[in-house]
Formats: sequence, C-alpha cells, structure tokens
Amino acid sequence: MSRTYKVTGINLKGMPLGESDRLLTILTREFGLIRAVAPGARKHHSKMGGRSGLFVVNELLIAKGRSLDKITQAETIESYPGLSQDLRKLTASQYLAELVLCQALSDQPQEELYELLNEHLRRLEQLPSPDTASVLAHLTHGVFHLMALAGVAPEVQECCVTRQPLLPEFNDPDWRVGFSAAAGGTVSLPALERLQAEARAIATPRTRGNLALKNTVSPQMPGIVAQEKGGNYQTVVHAQTPLILNTKLNAVELALLQKLAQPELPQVDTSSDEPPTMSEESIHPLSLTHDPSYHAAWVGVEQILRQYVQFQFGRSIRSAALMDACF
Repeated sequence: MSRTYKVTGINLKGMPLGESDRLLTILTREFGLIRAVAPGARKHHSKMGGRSGLFVVNELLIAKGRSLDKITQAETIESYPGLSQDLRKLTASQYLAELVLCQALSDQPQEELYELLNEHLRRLEQLPSPDTASVLAHLTHGVFHLMALAGVAPEVQECCVTRQPLLPEFNDPDWRVGFSAAAGGTVSLPALERLQAEARAIATPRTRGNLALKNTVSPQMPGIVAQEKGGNYQTVVHAQTPLILNTKLNAVELALLQKLAQPELPQVDTSSDEPPTMSEESIHPLSLTHDPSYHAAWVGVEQILRQYVQFQFGRSIRSAALMDACF
C-alpha cells in the first residue's frame, strides 16, 4: 500500500506546530476533511508559507504518518487575496468556513461541499465596492446553501404546522410570521395560536361520560390520565412540548429568506435613483442601497439563520462575535 496520496484541497484552518511548522485543516475533494503538517511553513521565505495560508487551494502530495500526515509537495491553483483586503469579506468567509468544518466528513469524498464553498468564496471576493448589506446578502445566501446541502435547510416557503404556503403581506406593516428553529422554520401565527389553544384545552382536567380525568403526579410523565370507573384500563395523554418561537419576521425579511434557495442572487438595476416598490416581485436580495430598512432586514435574516444553524449543530458560531462587531 502506498504511503503517499494526492488530493486537491482548500485550507480552512491553521495553527502553529513546533518551532516552524503549521498544522492545517484542509477540505479536500477526495477525502473530505484532513489534517496535515506543512513543514517549515512559518520560516522566513519558506515556499510552504504562502501555500499554507487561509483559503488557499492547493494540489497536494501528502505522506502518511503515524499520528499526523505531512505535506511533501504543494502547488497552488487558486487563492482569494481579495478576501483579506476587506474585513467584512474576510469575516463572512470565516463564517462559511466554520459551518463547513461543522458538517464536513473525514475519509469520504466531499466534492459537492468543496465546490459549493469555493463558489461562495469566489462570489464574496468578486463583490465590487461592497457595502455591509451586500456582504450580508452573499453570506446568508452561502449559509442557506450549505444548510440545504446538509439536508437541514429551514422551511421558509410553507408553515411548518399547516403546510400552507406563506405569502408576505407587504401592504400590512404589522404583518408577521413566526420562526421556530425547533419546528424547522416558519410558523403561521394563527396556526400557532390554535396549537396553543388546543394544548390548553388538553391540559384542563375534566370529566366525560364514565371516564374520570385527572392530572398525573409523575414528574417524568406529565399529562392527563383517563381511567375507567371500573378500573380495567387507563390511557395516559402526555403533554406536548410547547412550540417556541425564536423570533417574528416581517414581510421583507420573509421575502428575502424565500429567495435564498435560488442558485443566484437576483441582480437589480442600481442606476435608477428611484427606490423599489414594496411588492413580492420587487423584493430582490440585492435591492439594498435605496432603503435603510433593507439593511436592517438583512441583519435580521443573518441573525435568524445564525440561531437556526447553532440549533442544528448544537454549538455556537465563534465567527459570530466578529460578525456583530463588523456589521
């Protein structure tokens, strides 16, 4: 069996190792996540130094080791220098990389994930004169696509309770729809009220016919016990976990969320000085510079997706702290 192997991968994380080495976490097409040592990468004028940088794509020849593999050859085929020239772009890119580290597998091909990450890094780098809202738009677009690839994208087209389509009501400034990470996405507020009313009705002790209903006393099995007067049987109706909303979305926020599933963010004509009208057709994810409410909407969308991602992965996103400082 060969002691070396070839891969194409992008550097997602690096840390010092020893006196002059660097330990890299690399997402590869062929084997998913790998960890390998870049020998001498921290030495002055080292050829390996630039190739071990963040978001550098290399063709690598790696030698297997007992505990850690070692990079023996590296040839750079792509890098994203524009990301490091803008703090907002760099922060958004680190956010995407952290999500990839959460969902990528080792010892398995990850070509789709590899291509998707590179595509969204490329889009971020190519943003001309980016403002905060446009960076947030591309970041949330990438986050949504990564969650979709993992099979856990939030449901934003329908109510998670009734499965009825949700259409933003732009003409009603007080219109809202709920978002619940536990439920998997958007929830109609009238449907939520019906669920809560049904839960209250079930929790109310009552007597029907020849069945006496009483509250259970077991804290491990809260609910209601229906027991026949003769005592031949009893039915336990357990109390359901109440549906908890993380937040409520307005019409613009919902419309933006619904467009994130598209392969491309729709482009709009920014040459006109006229602000876009509030309609379902005019809410494009890049309609950002004319109205401050769009910027606030993108901030809200990013925070909603952040809560959802953290719920799905069961861990906090460290890059979020820098996101709050930059945006």
